Amino acid sequence: MSGSPEIIGRIHSPYKEKFAVPRQPKLVPSATARIELLGEANCPEAVRGLAQFSHLWVLFLFDQNQSAGWKPTVRPPRLGGNERIGVFASRSTFRPNSIGMSAVEFKGITQQGQQIFIELGNVDIVHGTPVIDIKPYLPYSDAIPSAAGGYANEAPQLSEVCFSEPARRCLSSHPDGQHLRSVIQEVLAQDPRPAYKKGKTDEKEYAVHLFEMNVRFTVQQNVITVTSITPVTPSQNHP
Repeated sequence: MSGSPEIIGRIHSPYKEKFAVPRQPKLVPSATARIELLGEANCPEAVRGLAQFSHLWVLFLFDQNQSAGWKPTVRPPRLGGNERIGVFASRSTFRPNSIGMSAVEFKGITQQGQQIFIELGNVDIVHGTPVIDIKPYLPYSDAIPSAAGGYANEAPQLSEVCFSEPARRCLSSHPDGQHLRSVIQEVLAQDPRPAYKKGKTDEKEYAVHLFEMNVRFTVQQNVITVTSITPVTPSQNHP
């Protein structure tokens, strides 16, 4: 993209691919992430005073979509994927300048050698996404309780998530199994399938790459069953 802003960091998150990323922040509270600061932004002076704030605005690039271009109208999932509205009345990832923004929880600053990380919660951003700016969230001006949310005024309905016996065995043997289970459950409860399939039985087995695990699941109406959880190896092609 010509005239792209400077990249000041990279996101490290559980979401290794676009599929199953929550469509908004706050929907998967168990998932944590971090920003790895880059270049001149990777210095203690740049984050001085950040600890005063509980939440941050993170501005980033939808880099995986830039080559696909954009259209003036889109089909939001919240409208079933059938009704078209203007791109500026949506949070579609296909936008004229491919810029996204999320209000996320600030969990602290860590440093490993010379590398500074900003620790985050409630992130809805794909692993590896380039960050172009970070700003403090100001409750007195950024929170508007009387605001109207249009067609997305309410939080999405959640599906029930169950784990098969093989999936439970994998989680019980994993050193961070309880946390992994919580993230998987919160992610899949959103039903990441295309909008027109929500609430419908599906014969297909789906797979999503979370952390370094390949999570397979099926859907019967509003019940999602995790059928297996297996480690992803570098040479493995994700389905």
